[in-house]
Amino acid sequence: MFLRRRTVRARRRSADERGGMMFHHILVPLDGSSLAERVLMQATALAKAFGARVTFLRVLEEQWGTCLQPVDPLEWEMCKSEARLYLEGLATAFQQAGLQADFAMFEGSAAQRIMDYIQSHKVDLTIISSHGRSGLSEWNSGSVISKIILRSRVSTLIVRAYLPAPQEGAGFERLMVPLDCSKRAECALAPATALARACNSRILIAHVVRRPEMPCRTLPTEDDLELANRLIERNQREARKYFETLRSRMPGDVHIRLFVDENVSGRLHELVRDEKIDLVILSAHGFSGGTKWPYGSVASNFILFGTVPLLVVQDLLPEEVEFSEPELSAVQKKGH
Repeated sequence: MFLRRRTVRARRRSADERGGMMFHHILVPLDGSSLAERVLMQATALAKAFGARVTFLRVLEEQWGTCLQPVDPLEWEMCKSEARLYLEGLATAFQQAGLQADFAMFEGSAAQRIMDYIQSHKVDLTIISSHGRSGLSEWNSGSVISKIILRSRVSTLIVRAYLPAPQEGAGFERLMVPLDCSKRAECALAPATALARACNSRILIAHVVRRPEMPCRTLPTEDDLELANRLIERNQREARKYFETLRSRMPGDVHIRLFVDENVSGRLHELVRDEKIDLVILSAHGFSGGTKWPYGSVASNFILFGTVPLLVVQDLLPEEVEFSEPELSAVQKKGH
């Protein structure tokens, strides 16, 4: 089988489509653990904000004992019945709250079944807990969750399971939207605005002007410093113009903060901490992003090191993200 790498021309979402990004079908994968259930309040808030349909999904994986013996068939059937009742109960509770909800259950590899469902059922947002049945660990997310985040190719809300559970009825009071003045980054604005309207939240828009790198083996000269300062001042002026225009288009309680720093992600993390942000909403890619990876550098950093719930809005269509080498290899092997 001959499989060439998929390449896509820059057929990215139009500015109108990016700016109007909304969610219609939300997938909530669960494994029956209390850690995975940390997503339920967030799922309720987003389903109400977007008028979206929610699907609860459970994948049952056969567990093998120490003697490599499969589970007892009767026990397996009981496990499936319990899982179905669990999902039915969740869907019914959401329906009684006036929300559209259903459920699905499969057997097999959790990560693969979840990704198959996303691709075949037009899911445009996945809400997932950072940890599940295997428990909390020193890693910022579990192995199954990491696979889903990397390969789902749709927008994803990551709920940090190690944080204290929010109180009943608590919403998102403080939202932060990092922007880099690009049209691609603006795809995070529509979801942020809709969520802020539904939850009566304050939106903080943040932009960091990066100090230019000046590699040299000696101290920079006065000319070097003058050049760097001129570039910073130029970028600050352009950013102010951009945000003045943007402010006139943004409804509600919106605050804009501009910074200058060598480390963009680091400064944004500090802002999350200082402003006690409840949810970060950002585009998967910004000005310099391409189609080779599903996430740009800032989004990847927040996925790996963020400490509050994170909504990554995917600005690319699923078919626009190129296959990775492991994905290509796996597809080739299946074709033999």
